[in-house]
Amino acid sequence: MKHSKKVVSLTLITIFLLVITFTISKYIYEEKNLSTKPITKSNFSLDTIITITVYNTEDEKYINKCFEIINKYDNLFSVSKKNSDISKINNNPNQFVHVNSDTIELLKYSIKAAKDTNGLFDPTIGKLTDLWDISDKAKKTDATGNLDDKKNIPPSQKINSLLSHINYENIKIKNNSVKLSDSNSKIDLGGIAKGYIADKLKEYLNTTSLHERAIINLGGNILTINKKKSSEFNIGIQKPFSPNTTIGSLRVSNKSVVTSGIYERFFKCDNKIYHHILSTSNGYPVENNLEGVTIITKKSTTADALSTSVFTMGLHDGKKYIENLKNVEAIFITKDKKIYLTKGVKNFKLTDNTYTLS
Repeated sequence: MKHSKKVVSLTLITIFLLVITFTISKYIYEEKNLSTKPITKSNFSLDTIITITVYNTEDEKYINKCFEIINKYDNLFSVSKKNSDISKINNNPNQFVHVNSDTIELLKYSIKAAKDTNGLFDPTIGKLTDLWDISDKAKKTDATGNLDDKKNIPPSQKINSLLSHINYENIKIKNNSVKLSDSNSKIDLGGIAKGYIADKLKEYLNTTSLHERAIINLGGNILTINKKKSSEFNIGIQKPFSPNTTIGSLRVSNKSVVTSGIYERFFKCDNKIYHHILSTSNGYPVENNLEGVTIITKKSTTADALSTSVFTMGLHDGKKYIENLKNVEAIFITKDKKIYLTKGVKNFKLTDNTYTLS
């Protein structure tokens, strides 16, 4: 992901965040009655660009501490770092591995999310993710997203051979130790870790002397902190397949906004899109009428896991599922340019007249 940002003084407090892959969110900050300009810092971590902005302080120690926290968790949860807790578990199947208490906590969240969604979200999808390797292939596409080589599509027999090993029940937890009971399974927390880390950053910032606002952007996973009731953020929702363009905006306070969409990481072969949201039931990129789902709720861990699983459910079942949850809302964007909101979304503003609210 790449980030561009600019700070502009206007009358109203606004932040536009475009949630995309390889072209990062564009921020526009507008300030009102703040004693100092915001401090913003960006860095590469968690395999993406992280941007954190804090208000009403000139002391960079808060942001610097945030990046220390991010690095701590990256070293625990990464699947690519051989000494991370997750790599140690994956590399030592059928053995209990002692891990950090935060790793235990996140794995428990992951297992609960898997149970709650009947396995549509599953933290043991790692080998299927590796097989497709969508993120790496997306980087090799041409300007239109094409990668016209059928060798990039895994053989169906190989996909099918992995499906029975995607099972969150293979994760066994005993005190502060974890065992992966299937050597052909692999834990990958990419669908929930950024949300968990965002929540931990919010916990830290809420213990500081900051008394205004902050916004955390972990590669498109957005979490806002507002200590004054009158202060809100305006979050721009990206137009699918149109970097740096929004279809509308959503005003939020103390909420996380997380989007999953087929336009984030994908490649095309024979005019068909192969994206990164994989089905745990058939092993292929999910096929339905959705282009994107945005989850709005207080806990970013919840939003992160739900954004993927609700997308997999499709419009009808996904909308029904969200409306049966407390304090969780969603925005659905369909391929026929319609936008559906759950009942609790009251402050979404449509700005693109090529789309219609349904």
